Amino acid sequence: MKKNIFIIVNAVLAAAVIGLYILYFCCTGGKPVGTMAKSDETVATDGSVVYVQIDSLVQDYDMFHDLKLELEKKAEKIRKDLDNKGKAFEFKVKDFEEKVQKGLLTRSQAEQQQVQLQQEQANLQQYAQKVQNEMGEEEAVMFRRIFDAIQTFLAEYNQVHNYSLILSTSGSTNAVLQGSPSLDITKDVLNGLNARYKK
Repeated sequence: MKKNIFIIVNAVLAAAVIGLYILYFCCTGGKPVGTMAKSDETVATDGSVVYVQIDSLVQDYDMFHDLKLELEKKAEKIRKDLDNKGKAFEFKVKDFEEKVQKGLLTRSQAEQQQVQLQQEQANLQQYAQKVQNEMGEEEAVMFRRIFDAIQTFLAEYNQVHNYSLILSTSGSTNAVLQGSPSLDITKDVLNGLNARYKK
């Protein structure tokens, strides 16, 4: 049960990362932010259709790394807590079984302790479900924060560059099947996002 919770938390985290990878970015209104210069490799002009490699963007985005590390620390703390609670419960079960085998409990005492252990097991399972749900919520908030930061930045970025369309591409789902490297604005976007995040 304890290992299953940790596996589920990791699976949810992986699923959310994949989900972020396949999201498409559309630009909304916003205010221009200073000078967001294009990199030497980017020669796309106003009105161009450009794309962002979302895998690279997320993988190298400092905010993603920091938030992911925070989440992993919390997940590890929860795993240890569940592990400790599970071991304590297993000790009680083993102690109860030994007492029953040695005949150190009356039938009514054994029944009473068995009911208590069953209730404790149910409480432990409820607690595990509760912290799993909380981790899922925190993870969802993390990805909303990342997505919001990227969306906000792209809206402001496009106020400066005036692209007609900004597409996303990733290893698993491609909105761009073929594209000139000169239309790839990933480096510009990543540099801008990381510079803003460091502030």
